[in-house]
Amino acid sequence: MKRAALVALVLLPFLGLGGFMVWKARAVAHELVDPPFYRPQPLARVAATYAELAAGAPGDPGGTWSSEEVNGLQLWRLHRRAPAPGIVLLLHGFGDDRWGTSPALRWFPGLDAAIFTYLRRDDALRAGRQAPPVTFGIRESENVVRVVHHLEATGVPRNRILLMGRSLGASVGMLALADLEREGRGPLAGFIWEGAPASSRDFAERLVRGPRDRWWHFLAPAIGAMASAWAGRLGDYDPRDTELQRRVGSLRFETPGLCFLASQDRLAPPPVQRALAAHFGTIRIVEVPTWHLHCAEVLGPAYAADITTAVHGWYSGQKRGGR
Repeated sequence: MKRAALVALVLLPFLGLGGFMVWKARAVAHELVDPPFYRPQPLARVAATYAELAAGAPGDPGGTWSSEEVNGLQLWRLHRRAPAPGIVLLLHGFGDDRWGTSPALRWFPGLDAAIFTYLRRDDALRAGRQAPPVTFGIRESENVVRVVHHLEATGVPRNRILLMGRSLGASVGMLALADLEREGRGPLAGFIWEGAPASSRDFAERLVRGPRDRWWHFLAPAIGAMASAWAGRLGDYDPRDTELQRRVGSLRFETPGLCFLASQDRLAPPPVQRALAAHFGTIRIVEVPTWHLHCAEVLGPAYAADITTAVHGWYSGQKRGGR
């Protein structure tokens, strides 16, 4: 009896540690497929924001909104009052939707804009239905490819379509860009990104670590691996397919790029951003001492100026309707 009690006493810390790892992995896995902080805005508030964007502002001509169905997705397009040289497709991040990222179109006053919510999760939640799980870029990037093909079918040449994504939207854009370029039908106008998570596994590990290191963080790699595998089962996807560098492979992008690199970021590692940037034949990297999603705040007007300079360079010299 004494020996059994001693063994139980010795095993207790290990059982507690294992229980903590399972609990943490489960919590992170569920956060990956269904961000707990995401709540879709009431449609009245969305309409008010879109009306404000349509009205324009100093330096922004505004425009007219239209919406259309694209194979189960709802695509919203802002048509500028004067003919635009192209269109920017805005890709929202983790735990966000078309409303949350729509103000970013103000950085592109000379372009038409397009925006949608991946997997139409916002509509499902507003209707009280179970929303499709977030697949960390797998099905979301397929949505982007589908929308690009639709824009082409409506008369917008591929080299007039610009992608911009931040956070998970950057990863979604990178995955979509790789698939689009592998079609062999030429480059897009450009790709602007900020803070692309390296993979679901890497992101899960970094969620475990949080904003600062703690003594138990030696467990983070194991918990991150468990959480990403768990999320893959919940979302019915292979976490390996979320690995950006694996998916890009040896591809050399013809599409030009602009990367806002948050050099203090713990969620989207700077070395990964530099490695991805190295795949672009034409690339500019703007390094900012902050976390991703804060580059615009830190740079102020310079953020929009960098975008304007890039966009002008990419579109100048192109003939309308072609290269």
